[in-house]
Amino acid sequence: MAKSKVTQTKGLNFTESKVVVPFGDGRELELSTGKLAKQASGAVMAKIGGTSVFAAVVMSDTPTDRDFFPLMVDYREKFYAAGRIPGGFFKREARPSDNETLRARLTDRTLRPMFPDGFRHEVIVSITVVSMDLENPADLVAMCAASAALHISDIPFKKPIAGVRVGRAGDEFLVNPTASEMDEVDLNMLVAGHADGINMVEAGMLEASEADTVRALEVAHDAIKTVCEGIEQLRAKAGKEKMVYDVPQKDADLVKKIEKLAAPHNKDIAKTHEKKARDLRVKQAVAEIREKLGEEYAERAGEVSSIFHDIDEREMRKQVISKGVRADGRKLAEIRPIWSETEVLPTVHGSSVFTRGQTQALAVVTLGSTDDQQMIDDMTGVSHKHFFLHYNFPGFSVGEAKPPRGPGRREIGHGALAERAVSVILPDRETFPYTIRVVVEILESNGSSSMATVCSTSLALMDAGVPVKRPVAGIAMGMIASEDGKKTAILSDIQGIEDHCGDMDFKVCGTSEGITALQMDIKIEGVSSKVLGDALEQARQGRLHILDKMAETLAEARPELKPQTPRMTILQIPVEKIREVIGSGGKTIRSIQEATGAKIDIEDDGTIYVTSASADAAERTIMMIDGLVREIEEGEVITGKVVRILESGAIVQISPNKDGMVHISELEHRRVEKVEDVLSVGDEVTVKVLEVDGARGRIRLSRKALIEREGGAGEESGGGGYGGGGGRERRSDGPRSGGGDRGDRGERGGGGGRQRRPRPPRRED
Repeated sequence: MAKSKVTQTKGLNFTESKVVVPFGDGRELELSTGKLAKQASGAVMAKIGGTSVFAAVVMSDTPTDRDFFPLMVDYREKFYAAGRIPGGFFKREARPSDNETLRARLTDRTLRPMFPDGFRHEVIVSITVVSMDLENPADLVAMCAASAALHISDIPFKKPIAGVRVGRAGDEFLVNPTASEMDEVDLNMLVAGHADGINMVEAGMLEASEADTVRALEVAHDAIKTVCEGIEQLRAKAGKEKMVYDVPQKDADLVKKIEKLAAPHNKDIAKTHEKKARDLRVKQAVAEIREKLGEEYAERAGEVSSIFHDIDEREMRKQVISKGVRADGRKLAEIRPIWSETEVLPTVHGSSVFTRGQTQALAVVTLGSTDDQQMIDDMTGVSHKHFFLHYNFPGFSVGEAKPPRGPGRREIGHGALAERAVSVILPDRETFPYTIRVVVEILESNGSSSMATVCSTSLALMDAGVPVKRPVAGIAMGMIASEDGKKTAILSDIQGIEDHCGDMDFKVCGTSEGITALQMDIKIEGVSSKVLGDALEQARQGRLHILDKMAETLAEARPELKPQTPRMTILQIPVEKIREVIGSGGKTIRSIQEATGAKIDIEDDGTIYVTSASADAAERTIMMIDGLVREIEEGEVITGKVVRILESGAIVQISPNKDGMVHISELEHRRVEKVEDVLSVGDEVTVKVLEVDGARGRIRLSRKALIEREGGAGEESGGGGYGGGGGRERRSDGPRSGGGDRGDRGERGGGGGRQRRPRPPRRED
């Protein structure tokens, strides 16, 4: 194991302590304290390359009266860190973005298990990205900085943790790869833990095997140990004395009385498997026990309820460990009953309902144009997403009278996990250029709603006709350890009570071929890679069972999009032709969209996306664009519209930005006295291209070349023509499209007839 280096520097009113630890291939993580924010309980600046993250932690002086640990982790990315100014009207950072929220959750989930049970002092962890080099990601640096700040502070924190990222390129595992290296990996795993075990995992993969996943976890844990050793050395140099915190002890006499009164209720509750019925039975038991305890404990109702719930949890865990029977009567690896349905909403582009036990998710797919992409403006620059999933968790899904509010951290986190899991199976944009939005409404929940979201999303995408590679499913795994830690039980498809009372929540998503996403939270200090390997194998078997059930509803994507889905067509034009399609001030592209009702999106490389409600509108739009960009060739037969009548011939619009001239001598085989005898403005006429003068922008057309001569076939004429022979007039009016330039138009050919005096040209903008 590589060694870390510790130094101290004295300055005016400060002593800075610094530790440098290996952090990836040839790179080092620097952690320093003592120079900045000295009034905080603990403060650390963490640096790797040009990325710097500052973390400061504070603790309230007195505990709160809440029944949970009030930890708040706030992660913020400052635009100045990358030399940028925020976009929009308000030139300062506002509420946290989704990315900032997700990174705060990562750190929170890692730190929370490391505080003492029953600790109720409020702790605020403030993390700020103050410098960013765009090569070294800030999320892991933030996690290590927060851990170090807590460990050197006086806040009771059991042991340091560290976060590392493992990527895989080919057969090689990379520790903390740079942003450039991440472009080449097929496994992206963020792992956090301490010297004795792993306690948090967040990962996205391209259908990785269980064996490769376990190997990545082992590689990550080795790197974690190195960083944790460095943080321990920093504490040895600059750490404060820890606050002595004694966990409040429950009244032993009261506990004994409640245990005796609870015994008959526990047996009855263990036989009650339905969630609401079980919750009601627990409430009844608490009420009966309080009544039997009498007036002596009338003022301690909350304490009585807490003690009973502890007893109920202990009995549930004991039943799982000793008998292998779960709270709802299932065996350890048993999956709840599953049913699903597609095409549940008649007017949307794709929909499904997925139900597993008492958890139910409705997924709705909307397919849009490239203009519907989500623009993300953060300190790294502006980027776009063409697939996004929004997860909603209303109060009625768990029977609560809770007013609706905007998405919180939990909703954002669950949606991001499902989005990551499903994105692997989507077709590439060249094959399927639509912007895809999925909204999942949780209609009922008793554990693992995020995994139901993955399953319902997969079915809804296939129902919409999105050509996914194969279906993806998700399953939540749990674990319960015995009091002495010598025995563990791994649970498949956990429900709410098993999540709340268990020791692990391990969500695994994947296809029949491998894993696509992982999320794990350990509520105890950590678990070994062997336990995680066993959980992954049990999850694989459960995932295959769920995929089989989904296949009974819909095994693969429908061959056609829904009739109500807009149709999208991709065109590729030369980059130099983009200006002609857009037109001056966007005039040309707007006119096409108004005429056809289609939506046109043009990218800088000349790719054009045409989105329309009907095939006919798409075809018309494509023809109009093609007419703008294609080169007219001699010998072509084209149908156009007469836009102007001249004395010497007719001007015919043969494409939106190109006109040609049919000389009076090219109208018919007989002599034509007046052009109006044959054509009028607005007439559609089919003509043949006789000559294209690219240098002068002139096109000669013939109508008579397509008409049979009496007594024989038609023949082309070379006389007269557009710009040929006698007098001519420069034409500056008439329709014109952006970017095109018809140049001078000859108005009169050679031969007889009245000569018309030329008009002076009109200046055009």
